[in-house]
Amino acid sequence: MVLLDVTSQTWFITGVGFGMVLLLLFAFVYIMKFMGWIMQPRTKAATEQNKPQTASPAQDADEATKAAIAFTLQQYYYGVHDPVETHLTVKHHVTAWNIIATEK
Repeated sequence: MVLLDVTSQTWFITGVGFGMVLLLLFAFVYIMKFMGWIMQPRTKAATEQNKPQTASPAQDADEATKAAIAFTLQQYYYGVHDPVETHLTVKHHVTAWNIIATEK
């Protein structure tokens, strides 16, 4: 029995495997497109979104939230927080684990 013998059956199995991979790839692409189509908002929802809206308490709360986030980021980036040391100092100390290495 020769394991690396290339015959017509070898090419057939290779072609079937490659064809299955391509077929599944196309199937998954179209399944994802179909799921995206299902998840899209319908025309009724789209027309309701295009209507002019008046200011509501929810929008005022949204603006307050945006202002709070902007203020917090401004405070963070312009140095109100404590400075952090960026260098590390390692001091050698003798323990029972490294005492033999220090005696030599």
